Amino acid sequence: MPLKIRSRIIALSLLLCIKATYSQSGINCYDVDETGIIKKAYNSFENDLFAHYKFGTDSIKTYRTFLAEVASLSIDLRKLPSENSIRLAREFKKIANNKNSLWIKLSEYENNETITKVPPTNKKNQKELLIFNYRGGYIQCLKNTTNSNDFKDLISTLEKDGNVSTSLISQKIYYITDKELRTSGIKNFIAFDIYYSILMVIEKAFN
Repeated sequence: MPLKIRSRIIALSLLLCIKATYSQSGINCYDVDETGIIKKAYNSFENDLFAHYKFGTDSIKTYRTFLAEVASLSIDLRKLPSENSIRLAREFKKIANNKNSLWIKLSEYENNETITKVPPTNKKNQKELLIFNYRGGYIQCLKNTTNSNDFKDLISTLEKDGNVSTSLISQKIYYITDKELRTSGIKNFIAFDIYYSILMVIEKAFN
């Protein structure tokens, strides 16, 4: 095989590997968010997690401990959230105004199905009822760029029925492999469908 052809094949293979890694990481999904809040919120979530659990750079132990505590309802919500993450949770409420938002008003949801993973709401004002938007652009991007079939199946299930408790979702993700848990896409899903879903509910308790 001529050297030039072989070099091109090697270069092409490396390029494909880089693209596959980039796709799997889920980082490109930040491009779906025009506001820039999603990336900021994820970084704040990770800072909170590592500061609270103090396992150094051991991300697997950190994430699994967090998931286990949410699943068992033993998480200390008084100490974990930073002021920045609480502020961002409040900001998510303010920008829940289109079909690609991470949370969306029930009245604007695509097919009027009632999904019950929501912050507290005033029943007299249904327009302010917020639901987690599994069908939105960002979550769909995470789904479409993952190599984890278990993760894809989980999101597909939640698209059809969002009436699944945060603790049960944490339990399901807890049992995925270490390799899958290291991917940025699944970590981002944990940040928003678990962590910020909790903060959306409790933020009023913080001054």
